[in-house]
Amino acid sequence: MQSGYTCQRCLSSLRRAVGISSTIRLIRPSPAHGDISRRYYSATTNKTTPNPTQQRRTLASVESPNDRAFAIGPGALKHATPFGADEPTERPERVFLKPTNLFHSFSDSPAPGIRRRAAFMKSHAYCPHPDHRQTRAVISPQDPEARKAANNSTHPPAFVNFECPDCGIPVYCSENHWMDDYESHSEICDTLRQANEDDHDLHSGRYFAEFRYPGPQIAEILPNMTNWDTYLYTREYNAINEDRSMRQATRLLTYPVTIASVVHELSPYNIRAGGRLTVEGLKSLSALRYTIHPPLSGAGPGVKGLRLSAPPVRIFILGARAESSLPRDVWIQLEYLFPRALIHLIFIGPESMTNRDAEFPLPERTARNPFGGIVEDRLSKNTKITTFVEYYHTMHKANYFQPYDPYFDCFVLFHPGLGHPASVHEWEETLPQLLETKVPIICTGYTEWDMQRDKRWVEEKMAGEVDMLLEPGENRFRSLRWDLNDLDPTDLTCGNWGVWAFRGKRYETTMKD
Repeated sequence: MQSGYTCQRCLSSLRRAVGISSTIRLIRPSPAHGDISRRYYSATTNKTTPNPTQQRRTLASVESPNDRAFAIGPGALKHATPFGADEPTERPERVFLKPTNLFHSFSDSPAPGIRRRAAFMKSHAYCPHPDHRQTRAVISPQDPEARKAANNSTHPPAFVNFECPDCGIPVYCSENHWMDDYESHSEICDTLRQANEDDHDLHSGRYFAEFRYPGPQIAEILPNMTNWDTYLYTREYNAINEDRSMRQATRLLTYPVTIASVVHELSPYNIRAGGRLTVEGLKSLSALRYTIHPPLSGAGPGVKGLRLSAPPVRIFILGARAESSLPRDVWIQLEYLFPRALIHLIFIGPESMTNRDAEFPLPERTARNPFGGIVEDRLSKNTKITTFVEYYHTMHKANYFQPYDPYFDCFVLFHPGLGHPASVHEWEETLPQLLETKVPIICTGYTEWDMQRDKRWVEEKMAGEVDMLLEPGENRFRSLRWDLNDLDPTDLTCGNWGVWAFRGKRYETTMKD
């Protein structure tokens, strides 16, 4: 694989992932989850072996210079960033930054894109000092708006204008408020600085060796899905010995590997104590694993090697946003984890093609293609990707994907915001339809609170018609990188921090004499 291809496309995806998430999800990283001093290593030697079997993406493998940044956020807050509209039509001059020179204040950044982000923050983000009045309703115990007085404060809301000299990000309206509230700011200042340097690293102009992905392995080598280190080592990734490189790599790989960590036969989640997998979860996932890990059939080239093969395993990714635009080399990693299965990834959502018009013009809706699906079937021999710019409940009513089979189908919801006030209306009609299928539904969340809120809403909405498959908890393959919310710089999010799964309740009939 040529270096310019993989690195530029992965770099583009990471830059576009740094956008607005208009829900406030303040995360104060604890030593267990947010310790920025942790180091991650892969013991594989840093060798670059050409892989002739790896194929490039057939369509639009080069990003348009007019692509805008868009958000990875929950629920309804997933719109394109306004500051992206002012991006130049020509690629700016490349910026070169050394690893020791990555810290810059956003307003004085050598990267024009980051300077535009700083201007956007100063005109849209509000000061979190408790002297100001609230600007919206409080949505969680960790919400910084909870510190503000609802109606008693004499200070009106004010936009951020002062950049902390330690993290370089505009966080308060004035230096006085920054100094007065420094004790609270110091809890996240180091993590904000880390996010600052990670963003500048994407604009540094360096060669991103962590975006070179391995190809298929021989059948005798099994992946170890215990954590990121064991996975990268057993899958023979190039050695990643820098914390920052590890964060950049996991920001993209967290999507396919999170799915694989749940459905793979070597999943780290089990029914033992602390394994989080329930008995119903073992039943449901065993059916899916039976198909996604088919036995050897003796198939081979030529007429004598012809064998009947099972239909593809369909993975429906609902409410797709940034994950639908990931480089296809990232999603093909699923094929290498399930080498004998056919995989069909189906991205569904009104924003699944946001800012990708130049890459994939939407086809006309016809009788043969009523929902305007975009099909990518030349990625590899075992993987196919289809994208629909439509709501799932509309397609479900049309019986477009019927029938559903627990042995062949699975739903995935990345940060859906099921119980969030701003997005709950989008799922009220879809959730009963998902439960009717009786197939596994895998969800991720930004925080423990985010997942528990979604779980409570599902259980209350469906009044017990739900079987829990995987209890909510930290995702072993979460993104190790912290991302900023440009509408609230004190809000730090971690992609796919937690994972849980459920399905519609199944009833067993018994015969009585």
